[in-house]
Amino acid sequence: MIYADNAATTKMSAAAVKTLTELIGTTYGNPSSLYTFGQEAKEVLEQARADVAASIGADPKEIIFTSGGSEADNQALISAASIGARKNKKHIIPTKFEHHAILHTLNKLEKEGFEITLLDVHENGLVRPEEVENAIREDTALVTVMYANNEIGTIQPIREIGAICRKHGVIFHTDAVQAVGHIKVNVEEDNIDMLSASGHKFHGPKGTGFLYAKKGIALTNLIEGGAQERGKRAGTENVPGIAAMAVALKESVAALDDYKAKLTPVRDRIIKGLSEIPHSALNGDFEHRVPSNINFCFEGIEGESLLLLLDDKGIAASSGSACTSGSLDPSHVLLAIGRVHDVAHGSLRLSLGEDITDEDADYIVKSVKEVVEYLRGFSPVWRDLVAGKGTFIL
Repeated sequence: MIYADNAATTKMSAAAVKTLTELIGTTYGNPSSLYTFGQEAKEVLEQARADVAASIGADPKEIIFTSGGSEADNQALISAASIGARKNKKHIIPTKFEHHAILHTLNKLEKEGFEITLLDVHENGLVRPEEVENAIREDTALVTVMYANNEIGTIQPIREIGAICRKHGVIFHTDAVQAVGHIKVNVEEDNIDMLSASGHKFHGPKGTGFLYAKKGIALTNLIEGGAQERGKRAGTENVPGIAAMAVALKESVAALDDYKAKLTPVRDRIIKGLSEIPHSALNGDFEHRVPSNINFCFEGIEGESLLLLLDDKGIAASSGSACTSGSLDPSHVLLAIGRVHDVAHGSLRLSLGEDITDEDADYIVKSVKEVVEYLRGFSPVWRDLVAGKGTFIL
């Protein structure tokens, strides 16, 4: 079986598994307790906080542990909105292809009187910094732009956007769930005020994540009931899970150069092979993308059928975000970059892991070619296109 859906979730690393299992049995004290068992747990917790902070160039006091990226996104946006509202600033600038944890939270804020300006994402899947600057107003409270897109893998010009926000005194948040542990991220160098990350995207356990909030940003609590996480996130911390996440992140960041050197040529090998399929197209910029991501559209087929037949061939892939895999609607990300509905329905996302080989890549290309040809063989849409009753888009 070839697992090519690492953007949905990754396998826990051996070091993370070892840390998790050892701590579950030995370090079970409550880190808020004053006695030895609790203080031992607190030491582990604070070491994890220091390791996470070092991995992104932050101060440990700027890290709040959460249940994952979605919670961190929610807290970041609601906090920035609260800060803005106190200054009579109720304008927020996101992009059209943000994760639904961002977009759905913005829908909620819109009902509370905030004005949302959705920025266009261009055909190459990139946001233009000058368009961010043009959208900023006197009442802008927040700009939020994801670091690397979860579906098409494009890496945004975060440093430039962050510098623009600093110039205008606007809080800048980035959903970095698909970036942290995959490419270099440094919150100071990148001019980031708030950042969200999720442990299971970089070989840590599910149910773990963190929010970075620059010193001076007053966070709004989502969960009340205790003084944990400096009073900003109530609930006894999942010490074994957090420690395992920190180990996985430290390991991933240390191996970034090797990760890029290993995955980039394999990724490009697959892109080259899939590009040979007639009426297909790579989604997102070829150059500015994470090393693991490949996203294609194939005209005349349905993505769901493609995924099921690839599964029969031993390939686990997806057609977009796992968070919306039950939806029959086409990807909002693909629509945002200009793909029409019929084409967006025929999408395939491959997100590679470190264990991928050239042989795996060749098998993926061969299998996708076979399945696309098979599906087009009985597609009425494809027959009409071939017969000249319609117009090819790709």
